[in-house]
Order: sequence, then structure tokens, then C-alpha cells
Amino acid sequence: MQVFTCPFCGPRNETEFHFVAEAGKVRPDTTQPISDAEWATYLHTQRNEKGPVREVWMHTTCAELFVMQRDSVTMAVLGTQALRKDGS
Repeated sequence: MQVFTCPFCGPRNETEFHFVAEAGKVRPDTTQPISDAEWATYLHTQRNEKGPVREVWMHTTCAELFVMQRDSVTMAVLGTQALRKDGS
């Protein structure tokens, strides 16, 4: 079992967290026409990089989103950062 650090609540059991997305992944502009293939690519294609990655996670207890930096090979958490500008 891993311990992740929520920037708002501190260290918690990994079961309290939910992966949301790769950080920096840009959602297509849905106010413009988009093909089914383009939408499917956005939804289902992941970079799956080896080594340090940045991901958006949610702490389900406080319902806050944050960026987690971790090593995708060793699963070691390298750091977390609040998405809210005030960091509170």
C-alpha cells in the first residue's frame, strides 16, 4: 500500500485517491465540430511514459484536485501541488 500526500489534508492511504488525467492533456474544443475518431483519441490515448510523470489526481475525502509528480517505474511519489491558486 502507498501513502499519497494531499496538499490540503496531508498524507493519506492511496485508497482515498482517484486518478483523473495526465497533466497537460488538452481537451478538444467541443464548441467546434469534432469527429468521433478525434474524441475517442482524446478519451482513450495515454502517453504512458516511463520515469517522472505529472498527473491530476483527486483526493476523494476532501474532493480537491491536485497535481502529483511520480515515477511511473518505481511508483515513488516525487511531490504534489495544489491546483487552486490560493493553495488552501
